[in-house]
Amino acid sequence: MAKLTPQQEELCTSSQWDFSDLRALFINCTLKRSPEVSHTQGLIDVSSAIMEKNGVTVETLRAVDFDIAYGVWPDMTEHGWETDEWPAIVTKVMAADILVITSPIWLGEKSSVCTKVIERLYAASGNLNSAGQYAYYGRVGGCLITGNEDGAKHCSMNILYSLQHLGYVIPPQADAGWLGEAGPGPSYLDAGSGGPENDFTNRNTTFMTWNLLHLARMLKDAGGMPAHGNQRSAWDAGCRFDFDNPDYR
Repeated sequence: MAKLTPQQEELCTSSQWDFSDLRALFINCTLKRSPEVSHTQGLIDVSSAIMEKNGVTVETLRAVDFDIAYGVWPDMTEHGWETDEWPAIVTKVMAADILVITSPIWLGEKSSVCTKVIERLYAASGNLNSAGQYAYYGRVGGCLITGNEDGAKHCSMNILYSLQHLGYVIPPQADAGWLGEAGPGPSYLDAGSGGPENDFTNRNTTFMTWNLLHLARMLKDAGGMPAHGNQRSAWDAGCRFDFDNPDYR
Protein backbone atom coordinates (compact mmCIF):
# COMPACT_ATOMS: atom_id res chain seq x y z
CA MET A 1 0.00 0.00 0.00
CA ALA A 2 1.32 3.45 -0.90
CA LYS A 3 2.37 5.86 1.81
CA LEU A 4 -0.29 8.57 2.01
CA THR A 5 0.32 12.22 2.85
CA PRO A 6 -0.88 13.57 6.21
CA GLN A 7 -3.77 15.30 4.44
CA GLN A 8 -4.82 12.07 2.74
CA GLU A 9 -4.60 10.16 6.01
CA GLU A 10 -6.68 12.78 7.82
CA LEU A 11 -9.41 12.63 5.19
CA CYS A 12 -9.62 8.86 5.57
CA THR A 13 -9.71 9.08 9.36
CA SER A 14 -12.40 11.76 9.47
CA SER A 15 -14.69 10.19 6.85
CA GLN A 16 -18.30 9.67 7.97
CA TRP A 17 -19.28 7.46 5.04
CA ASP A 18 -19.39 3.70 4.74
CA PHE A 19 -17.91 2.46 1.47
CA SER A 20 -17.25 -1.09 2.63
CA ASP A 21 -19.74 -2.65 0.19
CA LEU A 22 -18.12 -1.03 -2.85
CA ARG A 23 -15.75 -2.73 -5.30
CA ALA A 24 -13.19 -0.92 -7.45
CA LEU A 25 -11.13 -2.16 -10.38
CA PHE A 26 -8.03 -0.40 -11.70
CA ILE A 27 -6.85 -1.47 -15.14
CA ASN A 28 -3.23 -0.49 -15.66
CA CYS A 29 -2.56 -0.01 -19.36
CA THR A 30 1.21 0.19 -19.05
CA LEU A 31 3.27 -1.45 -21.77
CA LYS A 32 5.41 -3.20 -19.13
CA ARG A 33 4.64 -6.73 -18.07
CA SER A 34 4.84 -7.71 -14.41
CA PRO A 35 7.07 -7.62 -12.44
CA GLU A 36 8.73 -4.70 -14.29
CA VAL A 37 8.28 -1.41 -12.47
CA SER A 38 5.28 0.55 -13.72
CA HIS A 39 5.25 4.26 -12.95
CA THR A 40 1.54 4.31 -13.69
CA GLN A 41 1.14 1.70 -10.96
CA GLY A 42 2.80 4.10 -8.54
CA LEU A 43 -0.05 6.57 -9.01
CA ILE A 44 -2.64 3.80 -8.89
CA ASP A 45 -1.25 2.78 -5.51
CA VAL A 46 -2.08 6.19 -4.03
CA SER A 47 -5.72 6.10 -5.14
CA SER A 48 -6.19 2.45 -4.25
CA ALA A 49 -4.67 3.01 -0.77
CA ILE A 50 -7.28 5.69 -0.04
CA MET A 51 -10.04 3.33 -1.16
CA GLU A 52 -8.71 0.40 0.85
CA LYS A 53 -8.44 2.54 4.00
CA ASN A 54 -12.17 3.17 3.54
CA GLY A 55 -13.03 -0.50 3.29
CA VAL A 56 -13.41 -0.72 -0.48
CA THR A 57 -12.52 -4.04 -2.12
CA VAL A 58 -9.87 -3.07 -4.67
CA GLU A 59 -8.30 -5.09 -7.47
CA THR A 60 -5.64 -3.94 -9.92
CA LEU A 61 -4.61 -5.75 -13.06
CA ARG A 62 -2.17 -5.05 -15.89
CA ALA A 63 -3.89 -5.63 -19.17
CA VAL A 64 -0.58 -6.49 -20.87
CA ASP A 65 -0.18 -9.49 -18.56
CA PHE A 66 -3.20 -11.10 -20.24
CA ASP A 67 -3.66 -12.54 -23.70
CA ILE A 68 -6.33 -10.11 -24.88
CA ALA A 69 -7.37 -10.43 -28.50
CA TYR A 70 -8.09 -7.46 -30.72
CA GLY A 71 -11.71 -6.90 -31.65
CA VAL A 72 -15.06 -5.57 -30.49
CA TRP A 73 -16.86 -8.83 -29.67
CA PRO A 74 -17.25 -10.24 -26.15
CA ASP A 75 -15.23 -13.40 -26.90
CA MET A 76 -12.91 -13.24 -29.87
CA THR A 77 -12.33 -17.02 -29.87
CA GLU A 78 -15.75 -17.10 -31.53
CA HIS A 79 -14.31 -14.93 -34.30
CA GLY A 80 -11.15 -16.77 -35.31
CA TRP A 81 -8.77 -16.05 -32.42
CA GLU A 82 -7.20 -19.06 -30.70
CA THR A 83 -7.11 -17.48 -27.24
CA ASP A 84 -8.78 -14.53 -25.54
CA GLU A 85 -8.60 -13.79 -21.83
CA TRP A 86 -10.86 -10.75 -22.02
CA PRO A 87 -14.06 -12.58 -20.95
CA ALA A 88 -12.54 -13.22 -17.51
CA ILE A 89 -11.53 -9.57 -17.23
CA VAL A 90 -14.94 -8.21 -18.19
CA THR A 91 -16.46 -10.35 -15.44
CA LYS A 92 -14.35 -8.33 -12.98
CA VAL A 93 -15.40 -5.12 -14.71
CA MET A 94 -19.08 -5.96 -14.30
CA ALA A 95 -18.57 -6.79 -10.62
CA ALA A 96 -17.00 -3.37 -9.90
CA ASP A 97 -18.87 -0.24 -8.85
CA ILE A 98 -15.83 1.86 -9.80
CA LEU A 99 -13.61 1.45 -12.86
CA VAL A 100 -10.40 3.45 -13.21
CA ILE A 101 -8.57 3.20 -16.53
CA THR A 102 -4.92 4.23 -16.27
CA SER A 103 -2.30 4.82 -18.94
CA PRO A 104 1.12 6.24 -19.70
CA ILE A 105 1.46 8.79 -22.49
CA TRP A 106 3.17 7.85 -25.76
CA LEU A 107 3.42 10.43 -28.57
CA GLY A 108 0.76 12.50 -26.84
CA GLU A 109 -1.76 9.65 -26.74
CA LYS A 110 -2.90 6.94 -24.35
CA SER A 111 -1.09 3.64 -24.80
CA SER A 112 -2.00 1.10 -27.46
CA VAL A 113 -2.93 -1.27 -24.63
CA CYS A 114 -5.40 1.32 -23.33
CA THR A 115 -6.99 1.62 -26.76
CA LYS A 116 -7.40 -2.15 -26.91
CA VAL A 117 -9.00 -2.24 -23.44
CA ILE A 118 -11.53 0.44 -24.37
CA GLU A 119 -12.35 -1.36 -27.61
CA ARG A 120 -13.01 -4.53 -25.66
CA LEU A 121 -15.12 -2.67 -23.08
CA TYR A 122 -17.19 -1.51 -26.03
CA ALA A 123 -17.98 -5.15 -26.82
CA ALA A 124 -20.33 -5.37 -23.81
CA SER A 125 -21.87 -1.94 -24.19
CA GLY A 126 -24.91 -3.29 -26.03
CA ASN A 127 -25.80 -5.71 -23.24
CA LEU A 128 -28.69 -4.75 -20.98
CA ASN A 129 -29.10 -4.82 -17.21
CA SER A 130 -32.19 -6.05 -15.36
CA ALA A 131 -33.88 -2.65 -15.84
CA GLY A 132 -33.40 -2.74 -19.61
CA GLN A 133 -30.65 -0.11 -19.55
CA TYR A 134 -27.20 -0.53 -21.06
CA ALA A 135 -25.08 -2.84 -18.93
CA TYR A 136 -22.56 -0.29 -17.60
CA TYR A 137 -25.28 2.00 -16.17
CA GLY A 138 -25.01 2.59 -12.43
CA ARG A 139 -21.21 2.46 -12.34
CA VAL A 140 -18.69 5.29 -12.11
CA GLY A 141 -15.46 5.79 -14.04
CA GLY A 142 -12.23 7.74 -13.75
CA CYS A 143 -8.68 7.76 -15.12
CA LEU A 144 -5.05 8.28 -14.13
CA ILE A 145 -2.25 9.33 -16.49
CA THR A 146 1.55 9.42 -16.18
CA GLY A 147 4.29 10.49 -18.56
CA ASN A 148 7.22 12.71 -19.50
CA GLU A 149 5.48 14.59 -22.28
CA ASP A 150 2.41 16.74 -22.84
CA GLY A 151 -0.91 15.02 -23.29
CA ALA A 152 -2.38 14.17 -19.87
CA LYS A 153 -5.57 16.17 -20.40
CA HIS A 154 -5.90 14.93 -23.96
CA CYS A 155 -5.64 11.31 -22.80
CA SER A 156 -8.08 11.92 -19.94
CA MET A 157 -10.55 13.57 -22.30
CA ASN A 158 -10.48 10.57 -24.60
CA ILE A 159 -10.77 7.96 -21.86
CA LEU A 160 -13.51 9.72 -19.89
CA TYR A 161 -15.53 10.38 -23.04
CA SER A 162 -15.25 6.72 -23.94
CA LEU A 163 -16.39 5.59 -20.49
CA GLN A 164 -19.43 7.89 -20.40
CA HIS A 165 -20.37 6.88 -23.93
CA LEU A 166 -20.44 3.26 -22.77
CA GLY A 167 -22.73 4.16 -19.86
CA TYR A 168 -20.44 5.03 -16.95
CA VAL A 169 -21.21 8.07 -14.81
CA ILE A 170 -18.28 10.48 -14.59
CA PRO A 171 -18.03 12.58 -11.41
CA PRO A 172 -16.40 16.01 -11.16
CA GLN A 173 -12.60 15.95 -11.19
CA ALA A 174 -12.54 12.33 -12.40
CA ASP A 175 -8.94 12.39 -13.62
CA ALA A 176 -5.47 12.98 -12.25
CA GLY A 177 -1.97 12.74 -13.63
CA TRP A 178 1.72 13.32 -13.19
CA LEU A 179 4.02 14.75 -15.85
CA GLY A 180 7.76 14.92 -15.46
CA GLU A 181 9.92 17.47 -17.18
CA ALA A 182 9.39 17.32 -20.94
CA GLY A 183 11.89 15.05 -22.64
CA PRO A 184 14.29 12.53 -21.12
CA GLY A 185 14.29 12.56 -17.36
CA PRO A 186 13.06 10.73 -14.26
CA SER A 187 9.63 9.11 -14.30
CA TYR A 188 7.12 9.10 -11.44
CA LEU A 189 8.77 6.47 -9.21
CA ASP A 190 12.37 7.32 -10.09
CA ALA A 191 14.57 8.78 -7.37
CA GLY A 192 14.51 12.56 -7.46
CA SER A 193 11.46 12.83 -9.72
CA GLY A 194 9.38 14.62 -7.10
CA GLY A 195 6.37 12.65 -8.32
CA PRO A 196 5.15 11.07 -5.07
CA GLU A 197 5.62 14.41 -3.28
CA ASN A 198 3.98 16.59 -5.93
CA ASP A 199 1.17 18.47 -4.21
CA PHE A 200 -0.80 19.14 -7.41
CA THR A 201 -0.82 15.46 -8.37
CA ASN A 202 -1.61 14.34 -4.81
CA ARG A 203 -4.46 16.82 -4.57
CA ASN A 204 -6.04 15.81 -7.86
CA THR A 205 -5.59 12.10 -7.17
CA THR A 206 -7.24 12.56 -3.78
CA PHE A 207 -10.15 14.57 -5.20
CA MET A 208 -10.67 12.04 -7.99
CA THR A 209 -10.71 9.14 -5.55
CA TRP A 210 -13.17 10.69 -3.14
CA ASN A 211 -15.44 11.87 -5.95
CA LEU A 212 -15.53 8.34 -7.33
CA LEU A 213 -16.38 7.01 -3.87
CA HIS A 214 -19.11 9.57 -3.20
CA LEU A 215 -20.82 9.11 -6.56
CA ALA A 216 -20.59 5.32 -6.37
CA ARG A 217 -22.16 5.51 -2.90
CA MET A 218 -25.00 7.71 -4.17
CA LEU A 219 -25.70 5.45 -7.14
CA LYS A 220 -25.62 2.27 -5.07
CA ASP A 221 -27.97 3.73 -2.46
CA ALA A 222 -30.33 4.88 -5.22
CA GLY A 223 -30.37 1.46 -6.85
CA GLY A 224 -28.51 2.72 -9.90
CA MET A 225 -29.58 5.24 -12.51
CA PRO A 226 -33.36 5.83 -12.57
CA ALA A 227 -34.85 3.72 -15.34
CA HIS A 228 -36.99 6.14 -17.30
CA GLY A 229 -36.18 7.56 -20.68
CA ASN A 230 -33.03 5.45 -20.99
CA GLN A 231 -34.24 1.87 -21.36
CA ARG A 232 -33.12 0.24 -24.59
CA SER A 233 -35.55 -2.64 -24.04
CA ALA A 234 -38.53 -0.28 -23.71
CA TRP A 235 -37.44 1.76 -26.74
CA ASP A 236 -37.14 -1.37 -28.86
CA ALA A 237 -40.63 -2.37 -27.72
CA GLY A 238 -42.03 0.91 -29.08
CA CYS A 239 -42.13 3.07 -25.95
CA ARG A 240 -41.07 6.63 -26.74
CA PHE A 241 -41.32 8.01 -23.19
CA ASP A 242 -42.03 11.76 -23.61
CA PHE A 243 -41.01 11.89 -27.24
CA ASP A 244 -44.02 12.56 -29.50
CA ASN A 245 -43.74 10.18 -32.42
CA PRO A 246 -46.97 9.58 -34.36
CA ASP A 247 -45.67 6.28 -35.72
CA TYR A 248 -46.02 4.74 -32.26
CA ARG A 249 -49.49 6.00 -31.28
